Amino acid sequence: MSTHPYNDLMLKAVALAGQARWKTFPNPTVGALLVKDGVVAASGMHKGAGLPHAEIEALEDARNKGVNPAECVMVVTLEPCRHHGRTPPCTDAIIAAGIRHVVIGVQDPNPDAAGGAEVLRAAGVQVEMGAAQEECLDLIDDFITWQASRLPYTLLKLAATMDGRIASRSGHSKWISSAETRNRAHYLRRHMQAIIVGGNTFYQDDPQLTCRISPEDDPDMDPCAEQPLAVVVTSRLPEAGQPLYLLKNRAASTIFWTTVAAAASPKAEALRRMGIRVLGLPSEAKTNTRGFGMRAELDVTEGFMHLREELGCHYVLCEGGGRLGLSLLDKGLAREFHLHLAPKILGDNQAIPLFDGRTPLNVEQALQLRITDAAPSGSDIVITMRPAVSLQSGQEQAASAGRPR
Repeated sequence: MSTHPYNDLMLKAVALAGQARWKTFPNPTVGALLVKDGVVAASGMHKGAGLPHAEIEALEDARNKGVNPAECVMVVTLEPCRHHGRTPPCTDAIIAAGIRHVVIGVQDPNPDAAGGAEVLRAAGVQVEMGAAQEECLDLIDDFITWQASRLPYTLLKLAATMDGRIASRSGHSKWISSAETRNRAHYLRRHMQAIIVGGNTFYQDDPQLTCRISPEDDPDMDPCAEQPLAVVVTSRLPEAGQPLYLLKNRAASTIFWTTVAAAASPKAEALRRMGIRVLGLPSEAKTNTRGFGMRAELDVTEGFMHLREELGCHYVLCEGGGRLGLSLLDKGLAREFHLHLAPKILGDNQAIPLFDGRTPLNVEQALQLRITDAAPSGSDIVITMRPAVSLQSGQEQAASAGRPR
């Protein structure tokens, strides 16, 4: 946690910006405050691509409230832009408003927009950096991902009992989570362009992988929005005639990621004739869970790049199982992990574990995560975690995000 004197105010700007999450693509999510004598006098957030930036919204809010921006400090989560994009430079508006002190959370990772801090300093504005820096980096982690890689921004969501089990030994998992938590998952799904599950989840649960939130339930929902693509990761392709929901009802929006050999098989051709996409991915050797021998595991990175570059998916949700989820965390592909923890105990060491597939010999070899939020949901608690990247590493990532790839 930052000890910057503007830390608490910056966290308010982060919370404000979070109200527009999912709506600003392809732009970052940004919040701005105008602070007079330590009190928030006006505020603004970026609400969508092509709309005014957060700084401009805050200045407009000040005008509406009769607040003189020149008497305020601007607190903004992301460095104000200095370039002409869909909107004019925010630096020009800040200078014209007479603001003499600006506190910035993080530098802009977009090289075309970065440099606003230096423009402001050249105009005599006092500029401070680094308030609530980690939280500000988390706020734009999706934007950094798009800038720095060919990957979509991927979230992992799993539901588990208190003893870390996602299903009984028979594979039964309905329902670990409360109705309120399951409904929360559907609100998350509605922002995704693809939902991914492993083969065991596909065969045992026969999932629909749809968002079942109606416009009546959520007035902000676009009634014309398409359902997310359904992606199944498995080396064992189904027969085209199997009575599975995705095959019968969502063939045109279903994708199988499988081995190169399976993708060239008659099963794959039969699925393709139904309108299903089948993508062969390379495999990599992994030590089995008992520490001896090897097993093959699909390298899904290429599949994620295909989702982004060929199918236009920028937000992707993985809903398990545990081995697939572990692989995404291990590779750094999952940028957020939402754990839906239910106050239930199976107490069976043969029940299916939350994660499986690694063979650490000591605790120091454990994957490290950091908790960024924890909230009650019905009878459950939802814990949000992110990779345990040091603040310095996060800064380096942000600084290199715009480099050519």
